[in-house]
Amino acid sequence: MRKSFILTLVAAVAALGFTACNQDKPRQTKKITIGYVNWAEGIAMTQLAKNLLEKKGYTVVLKNADVAPIFAAVAGGDADVFMDVWMPVTHKSYMETFGDRLTLLNTNFDAARIGLVVPDYVNIKTIDELNAAKAKFGGNIVGIDAGAGIMSKAEDAVREYNLDYQLQSSSEAAMLATLKKNIDEKMPVVVTGWAPHFMFSRYKLRFLEDPKKVFGETEKIQTVANNEFSVRDTVAVNFFRKFKLNDEQLGALMGAIADADGRENEAVETWIRENETLVQSFGL
Repeated sequence: MRKSFILTLVAAVAALGFTACNQDKPRQTKKITIGYVNWAEGIAMTQLAKNLLEKKGYTVVLKNADVAPIFAAVAGGDADVFMDVWMPVTHKSYMETFGDRLTLLNTNFDAARIGLVVPDYVNIKTIDELNAAKAKFGGNIVGIDAGAGIMSKAEDAVREYNLDYQLQSSSEAAMLATLKKNIDEKMPVVVTGWAPHFMFSRYKLRFLEDPKKVFGETEKIQTVANNEFSVRDTVAVNFFRKFKLNDEQLGALMGAIADADGRENEAVETWIRENETLVQSFGL
C-alpha cells in the first residue's frame, strides 16, 4: 500500500514538474520577415501575403528599403522573402550578385513590362524620337529611386539611343505626382514606368516603342527566399509557391490599396472577400 502511494506521489510530482517546465518555456511563434520596396505591385502583394499569413498565426514583420539593401537582407538572412523580383532583365545584376544565397520560389505575375511611358496625347511613338522633341519634354526623363533596376535600364537607353536628356532620380510617389501634374495641365512628360501598375488604370498612358530592346520584352515578377528559410518553414514556402495573380487581380488590388487613404488592411480584406476562390488556392 505504501509502495503504491509513493509511486502515485512520484507520478504527480513529475506531472507538476512537466507542467511547470511547459509554463516556463516561452511560446514559440511563427515569424516571417518580408522585404519590400515602395513599388505599387510589391506593396500590394506584400500586404496581401501579410494579411493571409497572420490569419494562420504567423507574426509577419515587414522590412522596407531600396532594392539593393532588400536583396542583401534576404541573401544574408535579415529578411526571409522578397516578392518583387523582376526577371530576366530588370534585376538580373542583383540575381547574379546574390543568387547563390537565394531560392526562387515562384513566378507571381508573368506579363510584366518596363520602359519609358508617356500620356497618350503625346505625339511621339518611339524612344528614338525623343531627341527631336527635347524642348517639349524639357530634356528630362522622370525616374524613381536610383537603385531600381528600371533606372539602370533607363541609363542604358539614354546611352544606346544617344538621348540628350537628364534622367532624374526621385521616388515612385514623386514620379507619380509629376506625372499627374503634367497630365492635369496636358503637358508632355516622359517617365520610367512599368506594368502592372495602377497608373495605367488612372490615366491613358502608353509605352514608347523600344526598337533596340534595351528594356527587354515581357518580364516575370518572382518571389525569392533566403536559402535557409526555404527549407525551414514548408507551410509558408508552399504558400509562396502557390501565390500568383493575373493582371486583373493584381490591378484591382493595387488600385484598392492606392485609394485606401490609410485603411490599407480594410482594402485588402475587401479584396480577399471578392477573391475567395483564388485565395483558397494559395494553400494556407
